[in-house]
Amino acid sequence: MTVFQNIREALTSIRGNITRTVITCLIISFGIMALVGILTAIDGVESSLVKNFSFMGANSFNIQNRSSGFSLSRNTKRVYYETISYKEAQEFKTRFDYPAVVSINSNNSWSAIVKRGSAKTNPNTNIIGGDEGYLSVSGYDLDEGRNLTAGDVERNTNIAVIGQEVKQTLFGEESCLNKFIKVGGVKLRVVGLVAAKGGAFDFGGDRIVLVPVSLARAQFPKDNQSYNIGVSVLDVKQMESAVGYSENLFRQVRKLRVKEETNFSIIKSDSISAALMENLQIILLGAIFIAAITLVGAAIALMNIMLVSVTERTKEIGTRKAIGAKSSTVLNQFVIEAITICQIGGFGGIVLGLIIGNITSKFIGGSFIVPWNWMLLAGIVCTVVGLGAGIWPAYKASKINPIEALRHEG
Repeated sequence: MTVFQNIREALTSIRGNITRTVITCLIISFGIMALVGILTAIDGVESSLVKNFSFMGANSFNIQNRSSGFSLSRNTKRVYYETISYKEAQEFKTRFDYPAVVSINSNNSWSAIVKRGSAKTNPNTNIIGGDEGYLSVSGYDLDEGRNLTAGDVERNTNIAVIGQEVKQTLFGEESCLNKFIKVGGVKLRVVGLVAAKGGAFDFGGDRIVLVPVSLARAQFPKDNQSYNIGVSVLDVKQMESAVGYSENLFRQVRKLRVKEETNFSIIKSDSISAALMENLQIILLGAIFIAAITLVGAAIALMNIMLVSVTERTKEIGTRKAIGAKSSTVLNQFVIEAITICQIGGFGGIVLGLIIGNITSKFIGGSFIVPWNWMLLAGIVCTVVGLGAGIWPAYKASKINPIEALRHEG
């Protein structure tokens, strides 16, 4: 009997045990869906991280009072990061002597509401205090208007540069330049609009209101405010040298002795990306574990179905063997039947996994992706599960004595 004839026989048998087969296929589908779905989402996020992890500029790094916060390792050494004061940040900027742009900035709110007349944003707008270098170190491009200047910071001017989402919400298609907005009762004149940023994981790059850092200190104060120092080098090849220079300089600003531990953190965008990727691998292991447990359960369920099928079809098997069918033919038929059931369930799981994985990837900033390698892996896994679940029932069927089988009351 050919493979195609065996598959036809398998489909006939499946229709005869439709309820049990559907349940088994659903279990297999769930396992494959978990595997393909999470792997698809991870692949989508990986591609997005590589392409547009850009909430900091590609040639930039930040000096701040905390670590990136993305490590899940229990072995991470605890360090006490002291608040960076405005005075320390200013001294660093004044003493900085390296071919790079330096910016002092602060995150004053992640949940502000910006108003213009009756229009207002959701309470998720980022109020950032910055200076003339902030757009450069943060990887922003100016779309319209002008940037903040050193004079704006010195004079504490009530002006703002806003993001695209804020502009669309408050102004629509109308120009926003030289119009007024209000944040927490503070009236600000819009002097600039930054280009759309977007990016992986949506860090709110298009929901910003950038004001002079001096104005942010006065009008949007926070308890125990810590300032960030951004540094953008002219050439990425200078990055490591600039990081080393900046670390030494800020240690001097803080008057740390040689043996004293560094109590601030230097964060690069690529290091955050690498940390995120490392943590995604933990999620990957979890997906594999969930899928493995589910598929083991599916294999056991499938084996039980096949054993019941062998019992129910004992007389049919005996008849076939009595008219010349070989034991190997019977064995092949039952193995192929088990693999066919697994492939049907696997196909459903792959389709669901692609849909769910890409929806998840899109939601957290990734791109649409068709993971052919994971789909191939899912097909191989289904074949292995079907073979493992079907081999014993098939062997049992192949050893049935035709004379005893014909006496069987089925």
